[in-house]
Amino acid sequence: MTSPRPDPRHDRPAAPGTGRCPATALYGPHLDGDAMPGLYEELRLRHGPVAPVTLAPGIDAWLVLGHRELLRLTREEQDFSHDPRRWTLLREGRVPADSPILPMVGWRPALLFADGQQHRRMRAAVSDALSRINGHELRRTVRATAERLISTFAERGEADLVPHFARKLPMEVITRLLGLDERTGQRLVHAIAGTVGANADSANASRRMGEILGQLIEDKRRTPGNDVTSALLGHPARLTDEEVLHNLVVMFVAGNQTTVNWIATTLRILLTDPAFRSSLTGGHLTVDDALDLVLWRFPPTQNFPARYATRDLSFGGQDIRAGDMLVLGLAAANADPAVLPGDGRPVIGNRSHLAFGAGPHACPAQDPARLITRTAVDTVRHRLPDMELSVSEHELAWVKSPWSKGLAALPVRFAEPQLPATPPASGSPPPVHHPPMPQPAQHQGETR
Repeated sequence: MTSPRPDPRHDRPAAPGTGRCPATALYGPHLDGDAMPGLYEELRLRHGPVAPVTLAPGIDAWLVLGHRELLRLTREEQDFSHDPRRWTLLREGRVPADSPILPMVGWRPALLFADGQQHRRMRAAVSDALSRINGHELRRTVRATAERLISTFAERGEADLVPHFARKLPMEVITRLLGLDERTGQRLVHAIAGTVGANADSANASRRMGEILGQLIEDKRRTPGNDVTSALLGHPARLTDEEVLHNLVVMFVAGNQTTVNWIATTLRILLTDPAFRSSLTGGHLTVDDALDLVLWRFPPTQNFPARYATRDLSFGGQDIRAGDMLVLGLAAANADPAVLPGDGRPVIGNRSHLAFGAGPHACPAQDPARLITRTAVDTVRHRLPDMELSVSEHELAWVKSPWSKGLAALPVRFAEPQLPATPPASGSPPPVHHPPMPQPAQHQGETR
């Protein structure tokens, strides 16, 4: 757990009645997944539902920890904008070009960075494209992909389910949904990872990413297919090629790593909680119950940037200035004692968590993400029924990141894998239906 550090901006307003608020560093090698919940509660006790943090050297922000406050942050666009061009530090040139935060919050012509009518227009196209994924075919594709990945390590009797399974499956499925072949999909994964890595190769990686997606868009305009890219290009919202490209980036980056974390953490719960696993085997609980438990306790995205205050206001006991950045503390809001049931534990079957955000910008891909994760977890359970951890539970480590909640490794062993008699094929991309598109709605929300 980190100690609070002085706020590098000396003009930061003090919280009413408390004097100047020191900011806590939300970056660096000290961040540990097991310690983060304690850090959130320390911040909540010291500052209330909105706490001052630094995201990188010289980069100040407010972390929204309260459940009610986060709902207001996500719902009231008139006070809190998605557009980073409103961010004071960016407008004043105080964000270094090589800042690690910039790839995450730099403006793009995509729904994640838009408000109002422009956001609704892009949201309509993305939501319609995702809603046309054939769920039955997607389930078959995920199962075939999962079985093929399991078959690559089944004979060894052991595996690390993070690199060998959880990281590979969503990438393969999502790139097929976009209409990419496997080899090009791998190139896109590496290019996007390099783009958000904020290192010396970021500019070249960004160029490669643009080239891959630009070529995909050109190919799909010429020869549309049954894929999400073609559905976006054919939507009556008439997205430009640049808008399609950047919305594809948002969909891939947000969807891939989130699903990786969701799969791995759900498997961890099944491996380390005997009572839950027994209830699941006995039919008292379902895989969906395990998925929701993860979304409550270990949301795949811990914190999510960002909103920008459109005016000076008092919010969560803090004086917020126009142009300040506010970060969505999804994990902290889920653990807010002001809204949790008596013993502080989420209720099984309760989906009022904030793991997918809320309001007009709530994640539009919740349904396909759940289907992918449920099918992946279920396939592992049935194909490796005697699977157990090959290390003690306390040896499991989380990736050190203030943004995502993911396991660094999940080593398991098993003796009797139950593989299908016929080796599974790669699977075909799940078709995306193309009935006549509706005209873009004038007032389309994002909560599903």
